[in-house]
Amino acid sequence: MKIFRFLVVVALALTLCTSCKSFHTLSGNKKVAQGRPYELIVVATQPVWTGPLGDSLRNILAAPIPYLPQIEPEFDVLRTVPDGFKNIVAEHRNILKVLVDAKVQEAAVAVEYDLTAAPQIVLTLQGPSEEALIAYLAEHGQKVVDVIKMAERDRAVAFAEKFGVEGIEKKIRTMFGIEMSVPKGYNLAAESEDFLWARYEYPEASQGFVLYSYPYAGSSQLTPQALTEARNRFVMRIPGPSDGSYMITSPVFEPECRTFGLEGRPWVEMRGFWDVEGDFMGGPFVSYTTLDKANNRLITLDCYVYAPKLPPHKRNLLHGLEHLLHTISFPADKATEGAQ
Repeated sequence: MKIFRFLVVVALALTLCTSCKSFHTLSGNKKVAQGRPYELIVVATQPVWTGPLGDSLRNILAAPIPYLPQIEPEFDVLRTVPDGFKNIVAEHRNILKVLVDAKVQEAAVAVEYDLTAAPQIVLTLQGPSEEALIAYLAEHGQKVVDVIKMAERDRAVAFAEKFGVEGIEKKIRTMFGIEMSVPKGYNLAAESEDFLWARYEYPEASQGFVLYSYPYAGSSQLTPQALTEARNRFVMRIPGPSDGSYMITSPVFEPECRTFGLEGRPWVEMRGFWDVEGDFMGGPFVSYTTLDKANNRLITLDCYVYAPKLPPHKRNLLHGLEHLLHTISFPADKATEGAQ
């Protein structure tokens, strides 16, 4: 049976920050979905794609991601005409079909999962006219983006949970008392009583994360300035390439903070850029901080990317780190849920 939901339902799930998964176990004889992460195939006729509706779609789907050193789009968008939507194209991981039909009463987006392959998400944007769809996208375009990104996130989380680095996960459990899935490829770089650093090294890039904790003394510790100061105290333990050099938060670009809820737990997200004091290195970072009431402490997951030789390809590296947050759980939270 096909899983068929309307975007309104998905949007509600996003608003409530639930753990609803768009990843489904492959069953039957379905093929493995094709394509790279954050690659999207749009199925639309030539007139639609080259007209105002196509412009609206590109403005939403290829909008630049903030806090990256170079301009990178939300998705790598590939377009095909309806007649070309078959064979391996129809087995892509992310698909958006555009249907303009006067018989359709109102504009809407429908979402299907694992239709011809798995894991796969297929969205159908349909409406009675191009004008109706343009108006719909003006109001709900970000929700379309969020649903696709949620599908990518859940694939990454499922992979991390299935193919984790047991040694690092055990260290995290022992040191911080939390559960976290760390996908294969990461190696432990450093550790101390309140600090753990793991990294994934590529030939031309590096991505890494730091976990650290410190005593909670009040809400003033959750301001952007206080979080930046705390970050600098810990990430300075990450050495640079030259003697005496170390990571800092870039003083040139002020980080941006926001508060959000995940699994009933409040988090503070901080995005910005990092530099190396005493050397010429830098890149984007994102950190997530939450209050661990059971132990009266703040815990931060801080993630960074370094890819000087891959200027336009930092998006996926950073998203891969962002997904780690969704693998974290606190045993105390589960105990509280069980007592209710």
